[in-house]
Amino acid sequence: MKDKLVGLIPAAGEGIRMYPHQAKGMPKVLFEINGCPLILRNIELMRDKLKIEEIFIIVGYDKNQIIDRLGDGSQFGVKIKYIHNPNAKKGLADGILLAEKYIAGLFCVILADEVYYESNHSELLAWLKKDFIAVCGIKVNADPLSIKKNYSVGIHNGTIDSLIEKPKIVKNDYLGCGTYLFNAKIFDYIRITPISKQTGKMEIADTLDIVAKSGKEVHPFFLDGDYVNVNDLSDFKYAGYIQKSKHFAEKKKSLIIPAYNEAESIGYVIDDYKGKVDEIIVVDNNSVDETAKVARQRGATVYTANFKGYGDALMFGMEKACADILILTEADGSFKSRDLGKLLEYIKDADMVIGTRTTKQMIAEAANMGFITRCGNVIAAKLIELLWCRADRPRLTDVGCTYRGIWKDAYFKIKNNLKAGGPEFSVEMIIEAMNFNMRIIEIPINYNPRSGGTSKFSRSLLGTARTGIRMLKLIIRKWFKWIL
Repeated sequence: MKDKLVGLIPAAGEGIRMYPHQAKGMPKVLFEINGCPLILRNIELMRDKLKIEEIFIIVGYDKNQIIDRLGDGSQFGVKIKYIHNPNAKKGLADGILLAEKYIAGLFCVILADEVYYESNHSELLAWLKKDFIAVCGIKVNADPLSIKKNYSVGIHNGTIDSLIEKPKIVKNDYLGCGTYLFNAKIFDYIRITPISKQTGKMEIADTLDIVAKSGKEVHPFFLDGDYVNVNDLSDFKYAGYIQKSKHFAEKKKSLIIPAYNEAESIGYVIDDYKGKVDEIIVVDNNSVDETAKVARQRGATVYTANFKGYGDALMFGMEKACADILILTEADGSFKSRDLGKLLEYIKDADMVIGTRTTKQMIAEAANMGFITRCGNVIAAKLIELLWCRADRPRLTDVGCTYRGIWKDAYFKIKNNLKAGGPEFSVEMIIEAMNFNMRIIEIPINYNPRSGGTSKFSRSLLGTARTGIRMLKLIIRKWFKWIL
């Protein structure tokens, strides 16, 4: 067969298992991994690996958001047409049947909510020269739970002889995926597919089972690379982890250090991190000592200006940074580079990683942080947990810890909502990351005595109280804005 291959992407599902992300009204297929929506990843896969120029997308109740995001496809180098499915609850096979009036030849189906990394989809092109009714993507997977969430495949003498949607018993390690090559004859078999007694829907796995049992060959296509079927939030987070882990060693890291009169310690801090990050930026708030001079001598890039405070300086530094990952630390030496590796390991699985100085593991170092400051950070953390109470929220113990890392693309998503110029900026970062449904992980870090000078925010009981009040006001203000 030499018909021109077209694409079909079913994207009409409700994605209710993605709650509470769905509460904001965004369809699952528009959730982004590394800045790219799930559905766009598969559009690009069809374009680049299968040379597909025309793609039909089946849309449902959230069609307007998808259409607004993708348009006619011209900006992505393809032609996109939309097929409206008024009742996606009838099942995948019923949705595919809607494409019959538009497709008369060969077509490839890839589900919009599946993620493929470094796959061999291009090898599917070899099938275009052969006769077939269906070719089914399969991943060898020893995890029976994954197979139970998808469908199982039985193979005999090199062809598929059975398919079971969401099987209760798994007999092999063949995981059925949402990648298919179909001849238009598949529509005849979809029409005779009964409603599944198990799911109450018309399942494409049942259609293929009918084809196989009718004596027509259903061919397996074994997929390489990593694969994730994004059924729920856990799957989505895992897909993000895989993406961030790929070529992680090549990701650039920028260290941002806000400083005001830290000449005693800034040189040591720069030396401690030198060679462990790709760029060190010191944001000097018009220090009257030699902070800027020492920082330049030690090899840092220094920006000197009049900033409103800690938060203002950090935002300036993050804007100037050129790396993929932004690391924030203090100029006083209270945080060491020995915790950097731990932070970077966890950021593979998160949008932002924050340190905590208040866990039981850090009890021996409690003297480095006053009792009132320690208690205040814990109380503020638990208040945020209470006010933003939701199952997917992080557990917090120290919202004031300034040692943290964030992906630059994540920072750019929240930056327009960051207004705090002072020490409450640390709290605001966490709240806004949560408001954007970002994944935050808190890790214990070492908290050391200052190498020089005194704290600008907690050097006295009055200073500590002022900082606490500013944080409390910000928390309440953000909460009212969030619930309205």
